[in-house]
Amino acid sequence: MDELKEYKVKKIEYSKILICVDSDDFLSSKNAFNYACSLAKHYGAELGIASVLETGDLNIFQSLDPDVLKQRRNEIKELLETYGQKAKTYGVKDVHLMVTEGSPGSVIVEQVVPKFQPDLIIVGVEEKNRHRNTIGSQAAKIVNNSRVSVSVIR
Repeated sequence: MDELKEYKVKKIEYSKILICVDSDDFLSSKNAFNYACSLAKHYGAELGIASVLETGDLNIFQSLDPDVLKQRRNEIKELLETYGQKAKTYGVKDVHLMVTEGSPGSVIVEQVVPKFQPDLIIVGVEEKNRHRNTIGSQAAKIVNNSRVSVSVIR
């Protein structure tokens, strides 16, 4: 109790915010993206926008076909460029786009976070989980394994 009495609330500032967008589910990413842009603009923070090419979603033939992989990478790159432009139009000054491959939760925590070094990660809830009390397996991996704060936005 004495610790609480001596404690003073401190203002939190964010300098780097990471938003993870799902290339297959705009509805799950939309609210999280709005939130990330609002915070980045408010704090004058850098905004990292990451999306993961989920190689596990491809069948064996697709995963071995360089043309299919190149096409999917280009689709995600175009998607991120659109997100980046939307963020800049909204007023976010410093935007970084990141395309990676693999299992989203693991790749975000093990590769994107160490490289970008955000002080806040924002993820959305999968559309299919919106009306249940779950957040989705990839968001759960990020929440459970991240060393920085994570906001899950519905």
